[in-house]
Amino acid sequence: MRLVIQRVKNASVKVDGKVAGKINEGLLVLLGVTHEDNKEAADYLAKKLVNLRIFKDENHKMNLSVRDINGELLIISQFTLYADTSQGNRPSFTNAAKPDFADELYEYFKEKCMGYDLKVESGIFGADMKVELLNDGPVTIILEK
Repeated sequence: MRLVIQRVKNASVKVDGKVAGKINEGLLVLLGVTHEDNKEAADYLAKKLVNLRIFKDENHKMNLSVRDINGELLIISQFTLYADTSQGNRPSFTNAAKPDFADELYEYFKEKCMGYDLKVESGIFGADMKVELLNDGPVTIILEK
């Protein structure tokens, strides 16, 4: 499982021109699932995500988590995080999990994050989504398990 995390002032995702998810200050999380992933990996990454200290404290040091600032999460599935570009110029997505399996882990991951008493918004799995964000920093972190 791979997460690309961006610290944001706000972010939203639209499907067919309608807002599917919207947050204020917090984290935009792009989530990719591969074949070998499981609930244990999702548990580990959810805990790591909500406790990741990448928000500034009163001394302007990255010392606070999204939980500490009462931030919000926007979690969006993105199979392209497992693109393989090692051969040719057209990416292969054979490393991405099959949709049914990926959707199940995506939903499980969102539920785990909600269990930390955070507002969690999301996109729609498998949909053509338009994402808007105001990146804060910018700060972008990749987590993988």
